[in-house]
Amino acid sequence: MSIIDKKNIILAFGNKEFNNSLIELKDHFNFNLQVIDNLKDIKNLKNYNGLIIHEDALSENGIKEILKNKNVNKIIFYSSKKLNGLENIERLSLPTSVDQINKIIINNIVKKEFKDNSSLKINNYKLDKNLRRLFKDELSLELTEKEIELIELLYKKTFVKKKEILSNIWKYSEDADTHTVETHIYRLRKKIKDVFKDEMFIKNEKKGYTI
Repeated sequence: MSIIDKKNIILAFGNKEFNNSLIELKDHFNFNLQVIDNLKDIKNLKNYNGLIIHEDALSENGIKEILKNKNVNKIIFYSSKKLNGLENIERLSLPTSVDQINKIIINNIVKKEFKDNSSLKINNYKLDKNLRRLFKDELSLELTEKEIELIELLYKKTFVKKKEILSNIWKYSEDADTHTVETHIYRLRKKIKDVFKDEMFIKNEKKGYTI
């Protein structure tokens, strides 16, 4: 999906004047704009790549739950001198321009996509590919690039044979010795056991390795 096409759906809500202004400009935006007058009209936040919220809507019932939701980008458009308690949420001062709106929306979509692609939720663990670490509760483990690739491969497939791991991760032919795979999986298992006390993160079944 291109980050500057109309497939990115941005939901906006605020007072009537603000909503009408956005509707008049929607043909100039690099995203698909949908405007609502009432928070109750939101069916599922997962359907949207981001939210534009006018400061007047911050007093509406249900807005606090939306602001707490970390799975969707939020940008507050404001004209007040002070906007207290919302330091962690992106904001844009009014009046503004179409170029500025496009820029902040697209930048937020890019950052969100990068963040989503860099992190995997695996059972009770989180794999952060940027930090090259595996997290569980307050504990974390540093991983090599090959170990990250191995965990990703096992995560994406139900069962993976040794020769498939060898060809995908180490780019060896299927005729090569699978001892390399066994050695690396043994070392990774030991690292995980030492830190998380978990001997079942990677399982070796008849059909292959699995997480």
